[in-house]
Amino acid sequence: MFNSLANALPHFRNTNSGQFFLMAGPCVIEGEDMALRIAERVRHITDKLQIPYIFKGSYRKANRSRLDSYTGIGDETALRILQKVGREIGVPTVTDIHESDEAALAAEYVDVLQIPAFLCRQTDLLLAAAKTGKVVNIKKGQFLSGEAMQFAVDKVRQSGNEHVVLTDRGNSFGYADLVVDFRNLPVMQRFDVPVVMDVTHSLQQPNQASGVTGGQPALIETIAKAAIAVGADGLFIETHPTPATAKSDGANMLPLDQLEALMVKLTRVRDAIR
Repeated sequence: MFNSLANALPHFRNTNSGQFFLMAGPCVIEGEDMALRIAERVRHITDKLQIPYIFKGSYRKANRSRLDSYTGIGDETALRILQKVGREIGVPTVTDIHESDEAALAAEYVDVLQIPAFLCRQTDLLLAAAKTGKVVNIKKGQFLSGEAMQFAVDKVRQSGNEHVVLTDRGNSFGYADLVVDFRNLPVMQRFDVPVVMDVTHSLQQPNQASGVTGGQPALIETIAKAAIAVGADGLFIETHPTPATAKSDGANMLPLDQLEALMVKLTRVRDAIR
């Protein structure tokens, strides 16, 4: 679908505009109309600001606190929606995979395979993703330093796939909070890969007594500005028209109608540090 993406991502930090790229969309695919509406709106914003855009949506949520937590609308149904978003909106797409046998299936529908943070050390999963030839976006484990992600990068590269992205999403801070160590961004850039800041997940407050993850969305702008100031190549932001009704991760999402104003501010930060 977007075969050139594999060659484009490693060079985003060297584009003529010097602009960061954006991975954004809902936490999980809830339906076709909503996915297309979000993608179309974000595409409009990013085109206007000349920000490269990749639509994000999980086709299934496997890491849930409670058995009754929402997981998705069905794997192939959600994957077909992701494929339709890519074709109709004209953007690359990314989704996460959780087990090795999911890699080949997901790769038929999307352009980037994402490895969840808790699974970043799973060798078989990394190798399966690498062998698809797709871009592999590996989220840094909440329990790891930036330096430790060298080994995850090596696993993908030694499988013959040079198209690797690393994403920071904070580090565990006690039992129910996360903290962002911005030193991890330049550290991981030393591995010669694009480095992304997952703004919204880094503001989660996991392991709440209710079994529903909390969050601090009021700090989205703070984390995003800091990441751009430090030199992040890209940002990852989950957004939804009405986060309060989102099926997953609504507590730390950015309302879709606030995205454009934030992107404008961030492009100014990028301009200021260039």
